Amino acid sequence: MVSPELMRRYPFFGKLSKDQLDKLAQVGHELSMESGHYFFHEGDELVQFYVVLEGEVGIIVDLTDDRVNQPLSGQLTGEIITREIVTSRVGPGEMFGWSALVPPHTATSSCKALSPCRVMGFDCKQLHQMFEEDCRFGYVMLLKATKIIRARLRSLRIELLSDMVPGGVKDS
Repeated sequence: MVSPELMRRYPFFGKLSKDQLDKLAQVGHELSMESGHYFFHEGDELVQFYVVLEGEVGIIVDLTDDRVNQPLSGQLTGEIITREIVTSRVGPGEMFGWSALVPPHTATSSCKALSPCRVMGFDCKQLHQMFEEDCRFGYVMLLKATKIIRARLRSLRIELLSDMVPGGVKDS
């Protein structure tokens, strides 16, 4: 269990009632991870989401490494050389692993600790049952997830544009 008092320090948990915060705390736990630890990989089934307490977590996408000559045989066998691209950085008070809240509960990217970090993890299998009993709680949590999805899509779009425009994106 995570302390509701600890959770109240972070804006992510704002607008949750005391009862909702207590329910969320019951399915939470704290974890400490070393730099380089993968929380999950793209395509994994997710059963928990996380909020960073200390350190930094990277949202990572593997892309074909266009700096390397890729042999045709690699393309046919699926043995393509890739490189990790950090599309977003998640710091204290921010959430990652939102796919655990949204069906089909499959990770859309990988996440790894970019520094030693401490996080809170929340069991979404138990949370989904709580949402069935308290639809308002589920609604508030899904609104929080959609705000994060929106921000990450915007970050990804900017990252993609900076790669497409010669010299990067120019501020106007």
